[in-house]
Amino acid sequence: MLRLHLKPFLPLLLQKVRVSLYNFQLFRHVDRPGWKLSWTWISDEAIWDIWGAEATEQGNCSRFKGGVLPHCCEKQPVIVDLMPGAPYNKQFNNCCKGGVLTSMTQDQTMYGAAFRMNVNKATINNTGNRFFIPLNFNLGVPGYTCGDPFQVPPSKFKADGSRRSTQALETWNVTCIYSQFQASLTPKCCVSLSAFYNSTIIPCPQCSCNCEGLGGTKCVKSDKTPPLLELPHANDEEPQPLVRCSNHMCPIKVHWHVKESYREYWRVKITITNLNYVKNYSQWNLVVLHPNLRNVTEVFSFNYLPLNPYGSINDTGMFWGIKYYNDMLLQSGPSGNVQTEMLLNKDPSIFTFREGWTFPRKISFNGDECVMPPPDEYPRLPNSGHSVTEKPSLIFFSLFLLIVLVL
Repeated sequence: MLRLHLKPFLPLLLQKVRVSLYNFQLFRHVDRPGWKLSWTWISDEAIWDIWGAEATEQGNCSRFKGGVLPHCCEKQPVIVDLMPGAPYNKQFNNCCKGGVLTSMTQDQTMYGAAFRMNVNKATINNTGNRFFIPLNFNLGVPGYTCGDPFQVPPSKFKADGSRRSTQALETWNVTCIYSQFQASLTPKCCVSLSAFYNSTIIPCPQCSCNCEGLGGTKCVKSDKTPPLLELPHANDEEPQPLVRCSNHMCPIKVHWHVKESYREYWRVKITITNLNYVKNYSQWNLVVLHPNLRNVTEVFSFNYLPLNPYGSINDTGMFWGIKYYNDMLLQSGPSGNVQTEMLLNKDPSIFTFREGWTFPRKISFNGDECVMPPPDEYPRLPNSGHSVTEKPSLIFFSLFLLIVLVL
């Protein structure tokens, strides 16, 4: 959601406009190269000065006379966040993060951004210097669509250490929503499965994200490394994935392995592998849907938080890296993976190893849903096997017969 705070500054006939951006999503963040907020002015407004952000283009300012020209005269300005370390006199509260907005769950200090600008018109007409809210807002991030601005009660501000509040002239909200299908025509991740009771490893489905050999598809053979000069270099646009050749052609692969079974617990190992040669995933997160997540006992080497989107139903959990340890998923290579193990308590009312029950129902990486293998391919118990939970009773029964015969 974007929140605009408008406050007049009468002596110079300028309108002071404060723009705040908040990412209210629990597990999806705006990654580099960051947001690029744009809109369309209703009249002939121009941005005279700005703090905490900057316009990508100044535009044609020939209609303004004088020695000092506006910061931006574009009809459709594109505003980007300042980078960390920007000059102090150009900073503003909650600015200068390079356009990155983390999810609310992962970092409470990084999910918002703000900037301030002075706006004025080139000509004064019968409407005076009244400010009209712009239209056609765009966040500049693939997958996001913004609605029309709607007016809300004016915001109030209070200076640090002061008990006096000042009120904005007007406040408008703009809400932007995300669609994975608009962000990308193809998925970005897939899931493979395995279990200790079956030697078969179920790979990601064929052509989950793309098909090797398809026209326009590029990939790197596993025994080769792309020369550095051939890799796309950092710029204002996110580079197209350059992945390792595979049957699924996904940049990210998540592997779920049912590792061990104990008397009252069972253990799962989760491995996230980056197969993309041109991108590191900072502040990554993984969201898993499984009915036994309500009985999580311990998670090793990852942060974990239950998500309760439906109130009392606790079947969804979010995993993310520990800061300065594994919160950065490096590009494809020997260090391009992170992994954890999770210990869960067996709930007698629902737990079973039958019919692939121990495998997740849904997995999302960085907010995008991953492609799962079809349920009929999940690793199954051997034909002569029974549920692992039944083994202790069988062993006890055999020992009991042995003792009776000896006596």
